[in-house]
Amino acid sequence: MSPSADPRGVSSQAAFQGLGVAGVSVSLGGRRVLEDVSLHVAPDEAVALLGPSGVGKSTLLRVVAGLVAPDAGVVTWDGIDIGDVPAHRRRIGLVFQDAVLFPHRDVAGNVGYGLDVAGVSEAERRREVDRLLELVDLTGMGERPVDTLSGGQAQRVALARALAARPRLLLLDEPFGALDRDLRDRLGVEVRDLLRSLGVPVVHVTHDAGEATLVADRVLALVPGAHGARLDG
Repeated sequence: MSPSADPRGVSSQAAFQGLGVAGVSVSLGGRRVLEDVSLHVAPDEAVALLGPSGVGKSTLLRVVAGLVAPDAGVVTWDGIDIGDVPAHRRRIGLVFQDAVLFPHRDVAGNVGYGLDVAGVSEAERRREVDRLLELVDLTGMGERPVDTLSGGQAQRVALARALAARPRLLLLDEPFGALDRDLRDRLGVEVRDLLRSLGVPVVHVTHDAGEATLVADRVLALVPGAHGARLDG
């Protein structure tokens, strides 16, 4: 079987590039949430996971990020099983619908949090934070308290914070779900174009079909079933 046909080819000589999810099943609280889910995301691709609330989209993202252990199946990067790699070492960024900003830190402090933890020098951190704020169109807002931000601005800060870690994959968990339609569409296009320019692959979760087609190169539907959700597409 060719590597492109089997994301589980962790022992094959030809590495399967990008993210591979093969045969993943998850049960939570005694209920089967995901059943035999497989997908591939190429290194330059944006994929949307579309499905109703509660179907298991967020659970799948958490499996990829290393926050939830699957009952069965494997997650790979470039053909290598990363199941034993802890979340903080997977180089996978995750942005939630709620921006989850640190209220005691200003905008720059939030964006640079990971750089602080990594021991980056203050001068380098300031340069990188300024660069990231410019990327997400928040130039000059580093000293703003986060409780003064609009919903769209808060999501931009969360995105910049995720990008500060230079992730090899970005997971977006309904990041625009709390925004009004016009802002959601506008920010969706901006984020799509930004991540394409940076060459960062994306898995974008949403229950909105219009948003899915707007932000992604490919849309996969996660559909509920009698024994857990499956991918269709």
